[in-house]
Amino acid sequence: MNDDPELAVHEIYRSLQGESTWAGLPFTLVRLTGCPLRCTYCDTTHAYTGGERLRVSDVRERVRTLGSSHVLVTGGEPLAQAACPVLLRALCEDGRTVLLETAGSHDVSVVDGRVHLILDLKTPGSGEAAGNLWSNLEHLRADRDELKFVLTDRADYEWAREQIAARELGRRVRAVLLSPAYGRISYPDLARWILDDRLPPPVRFHLQLHKLVWGAEARGV
Repeated sequence: MNDDPELAVHEIYRSLQGESTWAGLPFTLVRLTGCPLRCTYCDTTHAYTGGERLRVSDVRERVRTLGSSHVLVTGGEPLAQAACPVLLRALCEDGRTVLLETAGSHDVSVVDGRVHLILDLKTPGSGEAAGNLWSNLEHLRADRDELKFVLTDRADYEWAREQIAARELGRRVRAVLLSPAYGRISYPDLARWILDDRLPPPVRFHLQLHKLVWGAEARGV
């Protein structure tokens, strides 16, 4: 097995983590190129193509140079690249806290157990709900992993609420994040729905912090 394979890497930079319960912490972000999904609200279409070919060792060195102890591997869809699990394992071996953002349409059982999973379950409004690999729920850990629903409208919210109850998602992860698709649902509306329905922890209202700080169109932040 090649322990130093190549990946298509769109960008590597240091910023504040913008999403999940880790939001606000300094992170190095490694964004891999490519995604088989085409969500209606996608805000990283620039990562569908482009970037450069780098070996895992090259990525490790760039991460080391940026100096952060915390690393987020995102995309695109990182697990669409066969070498992604090798990269994740290598970053863990370097002693870093590693997060993986994934759409959950690829098998997460291949991911090193030290990685924190942020799994984005696709709603009907995304146009990609048929791609949810529900068997991934069996690999989530209640003490470290998180689930996210990006909501485009009230129907998405109700669908997410049904999944949370029917699949007992609250016992599977440390947080269930309900996030409004930018510009599609007002923040007060989503907050009110959560309160009115008395959704219990670990369900939480979730915002994209980086868009509030730098604006929706900013890149590399």
